[in-house]
Amino acid sequence: MAKVKKQAKRIRGFPPEKAAEFYRRLAMDRPDPKTELDYTDPFTLVVSVALSAQATDVSVNKATKGLFKVANTPAKMVKLGEAGVAEHIRTIGLWRNKAKNVVALSQMILDKHGGETPRTREDLEALPGVGHKTASVVLNEVYGEATIAVDTHVFRVSNRTGLAPETTPEKVEALLLQVTPDQYKRGAHHWLILHGRYTCLARKPGCPECVVRDLCGYEAKTGE
Repeated sequence: MAKVKKQAKRIRGFPPEKAAEFYRRLAMDRPDPKTELDYTDPFTLVVSVALSAQATDVSVNKATKGLFKVANTPAKMVKLGEAGVAEHIRTIGLWRNKAKNVVALSQMILDKHGGETPRTREDLEALPGVGHKTASVVLNEVYGEATIAVDTHVFRVSNRTGLAPETTPEKVEALLLQVTPDQYKRGAHHWLILHGRYTCLARKPGCPECVVRDLCGYEAKTGE
């Protein structure tokens, strides 16, 4: 009796060829993707990303411009203290709790890592105010790891286009890592963020100018 071949389980999201073309076009549109947060080293990036929760990169950059002039190392940040940090970041959301976390993570870096910002996910996520997303951004941006951090832009673009439709950021991240071709994983996080920030807008996506318009599964495209 002939054996029946088992069919491979269909992965949700774009098939390999379509995903490759999707990223190829985003890469052509923005060949040098990188964070829009201003930073000079791993420590200032950790602080900036931690401050960016529920805040725009523009607002964070305005706040850290003055903050990093007086405290751009863990030791200086601890010396500045919560009140001092708060004075610089009052313009961004959740500033009280963020000031507390920034000083606490700086103290932990001094106490447990000799003043050097850790480079493993486990150690980064152990820092106060630093979660999975922040760690992914740092590992990708500074250390070149193929991580994909899922923020509101990445979540929206992944679901709206059909690239990696899932119900939670964690599930979207897992699916993105499956459907994204290896050669594009390093820049995927930034391409998706920038596409969501400037083209695939939440309220009115710029479909007429979108470079992946014909690949997108969004039924309510604008400019139809």
